[in-house]
Amino acid sequence: MFAMKMTKAMLGTALALGLLAPLGLAAQQLTGAGATFPFPIYSKWFSEYNKKTGVQINYQSIGSGGGIKQYTERTVDFGATDGPMTQDQMNAAQGVVLHLPTVMGAVVLTWNLPALGSTQLKLDGPTIAGIFLGTITKWNDPRLAALNPGVKLPGNDIIVVHRSDGSGTSYIFTDYLSKVSPDWKTRVGTGTAVNWPVGLGGAKNDGVMQQVKQTEGAIGYVELIYAASQKVPYAIVKNAAGQFVQPSLESVTAAAASAKFPATTDFRVSITNAPGAASYPISSFTWLLVRPTMKDAAKAKAMKDFLTWMISPEAQDMAKGLLYAPLPKEVVALISTKIKTLK
Repeated sequence: MFAMKMTKAMLGTALALGLLAPLGLAAQQLTGAGATFPFPIYSKWFSEYNKKTGVQINYQSIGSGGGIKQYTERTVDFGATDGPMTQDQMNAAQGVVLHLPTVMGAVVLTWNLPALGSTQLKLDGPTIAGIFLGTITKWNDPRLAALNPGVKLPGNDIIVVHRSDGSGTSYIFTDYLSKVSPDWKTRVGTGTAVNWPVGLGGAKNDGVMQQVKQTEGAIGYVELIYAASQKVPYAIVKNAAGQFVQPSLESVTAAAASAKFPATTDFRVSITNAPGAASYPISSFTWLLVRPTMKDAAKAKAMKDFLTWMISPEAQDMAKGLLYAPLPKEVVALISTKIKTLK
């Protein structure tokens, strides 16, 4: 056996040929877990960042509830959630938790009614709440018919599909329903996991989408990109200003315009049922859960560098292609200030 010293020339040749990753990055990895709502954009970001830097970010798309749990148990370097942690959850995490917004997205209602083809139905908050409370049970219910004049609605039973796991998508959806329906707020409330009055459960956005697709008469809620990629119809929803609005980058951005962030913000803000004629009402920020101080210096630097890139125009522009809305400039500026405090 013998040892061979690598000269500077040999090292340069190896790097040029791609035989070695950039120094300091070859073994650097970050782990995260949580929300399925932003998984498509996170997958793209982590892949692109790996190509740029060599840093590998391993992310488990297990739902916001699972992400909060793993973050709290310190089995991951960061968590991800679509529903801000409650004060009790933050206390359980034993330390300061930073909620850093990443992008904004929309939760949409999609259904399986072959008789309607690609018709986009119009829905409003009280009717959506009635469906998920189980008080509206037929597709040709007069309340649905009144919202959709000229549409011949079938007499199928409505089969509700909801998330079976702890889900930030559920948090956004139930937060919206709690604002538009006093009955929902009293009987069910807001949360990543609630006691659903009726319906079938599906794990993650993919699971809900598949349940809807294979069950005639079904209706469920998913993140916009999941419905768009499957080429299924999704609802136009009446907003707080009384306007029926398509879920889109523009209507999500309009909803975000209502959010007010003081310099001392912790970013835990809801934009569901936002004011404004152009606002899509089931919109939300989604957050990464980050520790202000990390014991591993190399990981801390990798986390800080990634977050800095994540809010750059390059990364934020990638969101549009996956139907997420980029963060407003004023929010990016506040996040940048927070990132600089990480140690």
